[in-house]
Formats: sequence, C-alpha cells, structure tokens
Amino acid sequence: MEENNNSKHSRRQFLSTTAKSSLVACTLGFPLKEWSPSTFLTEPVEGENPEKPSWLAINDEIYGAKPGDMGPIGGGNGYGFPIVKGDFEATNLDELLDALAQAKSGQVVFIPDEINIDLTTRVFIEKLVLEIPEGVTLAGNRGYEGSKGGMLQSNALETKFLIRAHGPGVRISGLRIQGPNPDRHLEHHKRAFGPEGLGRDYYYKFPVSRGIVTEYPELKVDNCEVSAFSGSGIFLKKGSGHHIHHNFIHQCQYNGLGYGISHAAADSLIEYNLFNENRHSIAGTGVSGCGYIARHNIELGISLSHCFDMHGGRDRKDNTDIAGTTIEIYNNTFNAPQTSIVIRGVPEEKCEIHHNWFAKHNETEQAVRGLSEKTIAMNNIYVAELK
Repeated sequence: MEENNNSKHSRRQFLSTTAKSSLVACTLGFPLKEWSPSTFLTEPVEGENPEKPSWLAINDEIYGAKPGDMGPIGGGNGYGFPIVKGDFEATNLDELLDALAQAKSGQVVFIPDEINIDLTTRVFIEKLVLEIPEGVTLAGNRGYEGSKGGMLQSNALETKFLIRAHGPGVRISGLRIQGPNPDRHLEHHKRAFGPEGLGRDYYYKFPVSRGIVTEYPELKVDNCEVSAFSGSGIFLKKGSGHHIHHNFIHQCQYNGLGYGISHAAADSLIEYNLFNENRHSIAGTGVSGCGYIARHNIELGISLSHCFDMHGGRDRKDNTDIAGTTIEIYNNTFNAPQTSIVIRGVPEEKCEIHHNWFAKHNETEQAVRGLSEKTIAMNNIYVAELK
C-alpha cells in the first residue's frame, strides 16, 4: 500500500508517542470507579475483563475514553441525572399512547420502574409507531436505585420505526429499547450478494427494523440501552444538534446494514456510549452536511465490521468522492480487532482522529483506513504502547 504524507506523519507521531510512553509512568483509568458487569450489560460480554481500563494519561494528556461529570460511560447505575417522575405516567401501551397524545413541549411522559411495554402485535398489525411531540421527553429511570429502566420492545421483524421524534427538541432517556433482530444473518447476505447472488431485491425481502428516528433537530437520547435492530438503533435522518450520550448500544449487526447510530443528512455529538456487537456502531451516508463528533466512547470488543464509518461518493454512486462534511473522532477506546475507523472518501472540510486508544492495533494503518489530505490521524495510542 502506498504511504501518503499524512500516513507518514501518523507513523512518526506513533513512534514519538511510543518513545514518550516508555519514559514515563502511565496512569490507567476505568469507565467508572465501581464496575459490575451488570451495570451496563443485559448479559456480560464473554471474554470481557471487567477491570479493563478505558483511558490512560501520559504527560497529562488523556488517551481513550474517560468518564465525565455525568457518571459512568454507558449510563445506568451511577448516572448523574436520572429522571424519576413525570407529568404523565404510563404502565401499558394504551396509557402511553394517551399520554403522548396529551403531552406538550417541556413535559415528561414517564414509564416507571422496570415496566415492559410490548408493542409487537400493534406494530405487526397496524404498523404502529410511537410519536413523541416537539419538546416532549419520554423517560424511564434506568440506573436509579438499581433499576434496569422501563422497556419498550417489538418482536415484529418489520418494525419500520419503533419511536419517531415528531418535532425538534425531543428527548428519550433512561429506557431499554429492544428490537426484534439481534442476529447477523450471514448466509442471507451471502445468498444475496455472493457469487451468483440473487441481488438487492432478494436481500430486502427480509424485513428491516429501526429503533429511534428523527427528521427534526436536537434529538437527545441519553442513559438508554438500545439493542437488536437490524437497520439502525438510532437513525438521524435529518437535522442538526443531535446529542447521543451515556447509552449502551449493542446487537445491531444485520450484515449489510446493522448500525448502532446512522446519519443521513444530519450531524451529531456522540459521547460516553458503550458499543458492542454492531456491524458499524457509527455510520453516515457521507452526503454534504453529514457529520459527527465521537468522543469518550468505548467499543467493548465484538464488531462484525469496522466500528466507525463514513460513506463516500462511490457508495452513493453520485460521481463525487465526498465523505461527509466535518468528522471529529477523539478520546475513544477501541477493543475490537476489526479496523476501528474507515472514511470511504474525502470529507468536505476535515476528519480529525486523535487521542484514541486502539487497544488491538499496532499502528495507524491497522486502525484507520481512508487517510487523505483532509483525514488525518495523529497522537493516538496503540497496543504496542503498553507492551
């Protein structure tokens, strides 16, 4: 592979940081002070060490994902700002639909304790979607006094969207949002796109599910567990100012789709999340205006493909090489052996990749693909730093 100037610069920075780390003691840090596997996971990830650090400090510089003032990465027990009551309370689907129909901007619709509201039959028969009005918060109490939080679930394979923000300023907090399909379906993908495959139309005969969708600005999703959607756990179709933080997003891994958080013509701030068992935890179409800041997130160790993604013009077949507008990826910890970041074109403005901890890779070329004049990776830490 040819090595461009940015690649050389990244390699020099890597060697410099390696030398620096060999001369000083590293301070190792953890996602939270008192870790229990049940804090974040419905079931503990096989092979994960609960004592594995997520960040380190070298000469007062922080590398990897370090918790902030709002509590542990991934939310849950210890989350700093749980919601514990609301203007409306719903313990079943009819109550929830009634509350959402009445709620006004600034009000909270609350699902108490660990109530499970199953939407499967209404989604299957009526194509029901929960519509959250402008400025309304839909909340549970995940992490408060050990609560797992209320659950919204659909087992209907064709769950087009489970929840839709029906205006700007919607917030979804402290809930478990579970889709119907946690599996990879590798054989189906092979039948569709392998040698002598049956093609795209065949692939899409199998239904696709999505969790949360918005076409409006300033969606906030925090302190939630989002899982088992074959399309996207969170789909940011349009809008700016989205904030996705302190969530555990996992098992969105249907081969060919399978996104934890996906962007069409949208931009977002994505921080303090745990990711595991997704195809791509963060993805974007790469159209003009598409972008994200990803910081202080942890990839726990299982990924079907590369972890963070931005598509380019060749994916869209639009005769450009545009891969989004602005992308910033810093202070994340990647424990998956797959390539961590792939930028599949050239961003309109920049893609900056720095202060990440690539725990399974020895150098930039293993961790990042798509370096260019506008996509620069420098001042990151690799597994070799700690050997």
